[in-house]
Amino acid sequence: MNFYAVRAIYNFEMARTRRTLMQSIISPVISTSLYFVVFGAAIGSRIPEIDGVPYGAFIVPGLIMLSLLTQSVTNASFGIYFPRFTGTIYEVLSAPVSYMEIVCAYVGAAATKSIILGVIMLGTAALFVPLRIEHPIWMVFFLVLTAVTFSLLGFIIGIWADGFEKLQLVPLLIITPLTFLGGSFYSTSILPPFWRAVTLFNPVVYLISGFRWSFYGLADVSVAVSLGMTLLFLTIFLAIVAWMFKTGYRLKN
Repeated sequence: MNFYAVRAIYNFEMARTRRTLMQSIISPVISTSLYFVVFGAAIGSRIPEIDGVPYGAFIVPGLIMLSLLTQSVTNASFGIYFPRFTGTIYEVLSAPVSYMEIVCAYVGAAATKSIILGVIMLGTAALFVPLRIEHPIWMVFFLVLTAVTFSLLGFIIGIWADGFEKLQLVPLLIITPLTFLGGSFYSTSILPPFWRAVTLFNPVVYLISGFRWSFYGLADVSVAVSLGMTLLFLTIFLAIVAWMFKTGYRLKN
């Protein structure tokens, strides 16, 4: 593997984050803080606990996952789309860099940004609510695995999109609604049986459930199922990326 090329692309993408610090880091943190104020203070005063966990603390994993999913997709999609839009992708394709190295660099940079954001949000949450992490190793594992998986999805979107408006289509119209309906602010166990069954078709439920379990030992579905579903998404997205590079799908357009 050409580590010099991977490092060059990775460092370039990370430098772009430093140049857009307000948009990349500060803005999502402020938005999440507002969620804590609104849901944790206003609504949390009316819902004291869920399964023995204060409501303000209960929603922390869901809020982190909400930002992690949307930022992973957005960072990765813009990271690969912008070179296509400006034509600088030809410089990358003409260099002695394999497709795997291109994916590792762009996806790695996007996942790193999302993980940094997730850690900052975790520290921000600790200022508002009492937190405990019962399984810290699993928490880090779910955080990294989810960031990489959805950065791959963002990479796919960045290749598929033929305009800037399509870059926001999936995060705004699919990822965010699925996250809100996937148990970010509530436990699916409180839903009626029919709607709980319907919720199980929402893939984000498994991500949030596994991540929340790493904090409080509470899970709406089995942790093994959550892990299996996350690995399944990762495998599917890897297969799609491999197919796109093999066929040259829109990469040079």
